[in-house]
Amino acid sequence: MADRTQWGSPLDAASWPPRGIFATVRFEERPFVGKLILRGSADTREFLDVSRAVLGFALPTTANTVAVDGDLAALWLGPREWMVTTTPEREADIAERLCRALVGQHAAVTDVSDGRTVIRLAGPSARDILMKGCPLDLHPREFVPGRCAQSQLARAQIILHQIDETPTYDLYVAPSFARYLWAWLVDAAAEYAIA
Repeated sequence: MADRTQWGSPLDAASWPPRGIFATVRFEERPFVGKLILRGSADTREFLDVSRAVLGFALPTTANTVAVDGDLAALWLGPREWMVTTTPEREADIAERLCRALVGQHAAVTDVSDGRTVIRLAGPSARDILMKGCPLDLHPREFVPGRCAQSQLARAQIILHQIDETPTYDLYVAPSFARYLWAWLVDAAAEYAIA
């Protein structure tokens, strides 16, 4: 598998707007997160058992939830679809192990690592910034750590994952929209900038 890091990330161009310093929120790109789409039937015990054996934890079967173990996570995207995320050096091994283990089952594993980059947004104002452009109910009673959803932010398609209570969010976005979304976030966070 090619080393994606040699080509840089969607947000590291020299002309890119400065990162900005904000009092109650911080941004960072996590550009090389490994991402696999896993498809199979959550109604099939064998599929769930094999997936658990490879990943080390059970796939989430409740809508819009996430299972995490260290640097490995599985985000529920649909009744028969999950996005498995990991470090770039582990994605090929996990994909190969899943493919071998699922032989003979109605299942698929697809490496989509290059299809999205990740913008991490964290801090007390992160939720308020997202609420300026996201139609999801992000109130802490509704959207909590361990939740994920496919949605839009400022008209860009995203997968949103709340990591913790800080709150910290990972936003999975297509590389072609990454600069636009970063600029939108910086603008939306302007009221929190340190003078």
